[in-house]
Amino acid sequence: QVQLVESGGGLVQSGGSLRLSCAASGLTFRDYVMRWIRQAPGKERQFVGSISRYGRQTDYADSVKGRFTISRDNAKTTVYLQMNSLTPEDTAVYYCIAAHFYRSELQYWGQGTQVTVSS
Repeated sequence: QVQLVESGGGLVQSGGSLRLSCAASGLTFRDYVMRWIRQAPGKERQFVGSISRYGRQTDYADSVKGRFTISRDNAKTTVYLQMNSLTPEDTAVYYCIAAHFYRSELQYWGQGTQVTVSS
């Protein structure tokens, strides 16, 4: 059974930092592109960023570029989202997604972790 478990969310002041983790199990981690998305109350889901299977390539939404960094440790089957210079606009539930590189039908979501940035 595939599981993605996010952790590291919480309450932080504007300008602060958080690091989210997403631990994966039940899948061949290196076969999956890992993504982070977020959803704020009353808003649509927003792509945050992604990282290629071996971590050589990352992609970020313009709104987080230069502030957020995605990394992964295939040995630990974990992906990370380092978030710096947080603003209240970053408040959302953050989800990690595992998307199989070859088989588009294989996609798994974590349960989400709440990030709240106070002004």
